[in-house]
Amino acid sequence: MSDTNNPFLEEAYELIAELENALLELEENPDDMDLIGRVFRAMHTIKGSGAMFGYENIAEFTHELETAFDLVREGKLPVTTDLVNLSLSARDQIKAMLDASVSGDSVDDARSQTIIGSLQTLISSTLEDPDDTPAIPDKKNAIPVENSNGQEPEADDPDSGGEMSYRIRFKPNIDIFRNGTNPILLLKELKELGPCRVIAQMENIPALDSFDPEACFVYWDIILTTSKGINSIEDVFIFVGDNADIAIDVIDDSTDGNSEVDYKMLGQILLERGDLTEKDLEGAVNRQKRIGEILIESEAIDPGVVESALAEQKHIKQSRKTRQETATAASIRVPADKLDVLVDLVGELVTVQARLSQKAALSPDTDLMNIAEVVERLTGELRDNTMSIRMLPIGSTFNKLRRLVRDLSNELGKDVVMETEGGETELDKTVIEQLNDPLVHIIRNSIDHGIESPDKRQASAKPRQGTVRLSAEHSGANVLIRIMDDGAGLDAESLREKAIKKGIIGPDAEMTEKEIFGLIFAPGFSTAASVSSVSGRGVGMDVVKRSVERLRGHVEIDSIKGKGTTITLKLPLTLAIIDGLLVEIQGAKYVLPLSAIEECVELSREDVKNTHGRNILNIRGAIVPYVQLRESFGISGEPPDIEQVIINQMNGQRIGIVVDRVIGEHQIVIKTMSRLYQNVEEVSGATILGDGTVALILDVQKLIRDSGTEQRAAA
Repeated sequence: MSDTNNPFLEEAYELIAELENALLELEENPDDMDLIGRVFRAMHTIKGSGAMFGYENIAEFTHELETAFDLVREGKLPVTTDLVNLSLSARDQIKAMLDASVSGDSVDDARSQTIIGSLQTLISSTLEDPDDTPAIPDKKNAIPVENSNGQEPEADDPDSGGEMSYRIRFKPNIDIFRNGTNPILLLKELKELGPCRVIAQMENIPALDSFDPEACFVYWDIILTTSKGINSIEDVFIFVGDNADIAIDVIDDSTDGNSEVDYKMLGQILLERGDLTEKDLEGAVNRQKRIGEILIESEAIDPGVVESALAEQKHIKQSRKTRQETATAASIRVPADKLDVLVDLVGELVTVQARLSQKAALSPDTDLMNIAEVVERLTGELRDNTMSIRMLPIGSTFNKLRRLVRDLSNELGKDVVMETEGGETELDKTVIEQLNDPLVHIIRNSIDHGIESPDKRQASAKPRQGTVRLSAEHSGANVLIRIMDDGAGLDAESLREKAIKKGIIGPDAEMTEKEIFGLIFAPGFSTAASVSSVSGRGVGMDVVKRSVERLRGHVEIDSIKGKGTTITLKLPLTLAIIDGLLVEIQGAKYVLPLSAIEECVELSREDVKNTHGRNILNIRGAIVPYVQLRESFGISGEPPDIEQVIINQMNGQRIGIVVDRVIGEHQIVIKTMSRLYQNVEEVSGATILGDGTVALILDVQKLIRDSGTEQRAAA
């Protein structure tokens, strides 16, 4: 199978992410039964749903892992580092199987067998009694086959405590077969939870001349006794919730089997009253009529008895309907590509709305102006709501990095723990998708270069366990992500010497400590004393800076020798629609992102003459350097007598950009540039204005850095 829209694949990838997070937390809290339950539930759902959708290799492999954690739940098998390691390896193998089902590549079955063998060896060596080692049942032979009237043989009642009985109605949609779902596999999965009785309801099967072999006309009523709980039952149906009506009712919550049944179907009610026999019930089902009608017609029962039973059944159904309506999902799953199309359409609408507003402003028609204002308001609300839909919490990205910290610290012989804060902070999904690699590079460097070995830390009066801390918080139209470690920190003098040796800076270069720290982002620069499998080749931090700048963000670094290092990523909330300041130079229009702009001031010919060509301004007693955009872009023509200087806040410094005229604030829909302009680094994109003309979106940070203004500001 390679259908990436398969609901099993979508859910399975989420489940293996949940499995990894739960395992990493379980390693730190091995006695937490809630975590053990999370791990087991994820495995159980992957196994059962994998079998239902035809992923037998995943179901069988996961079954082995589930068996081990069933022993953990029973207290027979302790949670050890070896068990967690094997479980994480098994999780990786399940992911490889999922990836292979999409790409069509082959799966390394030898690795699967190696993991299973290691798992069974661990179980056998841990259990005191060899007889306690669970035998892996043959799933195909363990499930009884329904008999001719659609009814499974009734299993013996278990004598274990804590069991509950449930009535389950599973009524698939008529087109469930077309989605690749086999309902019989779900019934078999229920059978594994405990003794159950399945009755096939076939009254909806049409006559042969109107029968559709690809449609499902049958539904099932199941009586299940299990100690697994209602969550396990719901997990069986987790992937078909949108393609079936499913009702789960408690009918007996006693542990000794002596309490009265609370919820009953009509047949059970009449059976328990002695008003009909089991044979009468089976005959009524086979004759495809309602039980009450058959019994009344044959005068086998008084109509009043049936009426009272039907009233009880109606009450049950009404209660069930109320619960179902209350439990209706508050969210729906939407493919990401559909969401991207929606955002593109909203972007186009914003452009058209800008043109309408501009046209209305030039027209004396007051009705047109009123319509334009209403459209502007509605478009703004639609834009904000659509962009909020694309927002995702960054916590999911943080969780993926826990495994990296664990594995890398073990590989390097270090004891490192990762802490997170602000995982609920939301970012545009496009930003999050591109953020993983920079964070991986930073954390690898923090653990390899920053965090010392346990012995060195102890000698420095530090805890033997190092800490890497990830935090996220909103800051205006941006999000600040900080990666902090309590390692050795950066040595500014050592960095300077290495930079001179590599020819990155000259021996006489005057640099602040912050600028020296920034050298680690230079291509080919590394603080490692030797090359290892983790780092040392000078590739990584320069990639981080380029990746962050592609996201229209920037990166800062602060460090205290012997105390640790903090790297801060400042990223925009979204990459699709931004607030921008529209400016003009010699008739050409440009856009500057509004998030970093502080203010606008005037620059006269007299001001330029007084600074003797040094491109600086005195703003309320502070010296602010500026960039002449006209000169940087080589635009010919005479500037106006009074130009406008846009003051930007960059890396803690104030730097100005000089333009001819400031037009005003605009909502900017970002359009990607053609490949012909991919090397024009000062331009990050383009937008279509209300009059249909194109304006370039400037990369202010790149523009300032290339002009050397940032260095002059620091000096």
